[in-house]
Amino acid sequence: MKRARTPGDESPGRREPAGRRGVTDHTAQVWIATVLRAGVIAAACIGLAGGVAHLVRHAADVPAYASFHGEPAALRHVADVIAAAVSLNTSALIQAGLLLLIAVPIFRVAVSIVVFALEKDWLYCVVTALVMGILLFSLLGGKL
Repeated sequence: MKRARTPGDESPGRREPAGRRGVTDHTAQVWIATVLRAGVIAAACIGLAGGVAHLVRHAADVPAYASFHGEPAALRHVADVIAAAVSLNTSALIQAGLLLLIAVPIFRVAVSIVVFALEKDWLYCVVTALVMGILLFSLLGGKL
């Protein structure tokens, strides 16, 4: 026979009683899922739009496979990519979609830090902040 749950129960994944304020596990999961879903959809739309526009503009171009040409200098830095994407440069739109796809998990970790802080779950907040530090350290090339 199951015992009745009381307001003090701390069962994992359990929703808080309706009258209690604060962030519940369910609410946190919804926030994080929304961030991931919206970010991936936005990245896919931006990258797809850039790819389709690039194909339309350069459909007749013959690729030169004999020599390799890297990305132009204007598309090697985040600020330059964003500025070129705003001006509807097709290569920059593709790059911006990829950058957004890389940024989504990082933003998810940031949202997790906020959620854990709102839940006052300090252990997970500290561990997630350490993960964020490692992500940023590796993203900046180990130069902090």
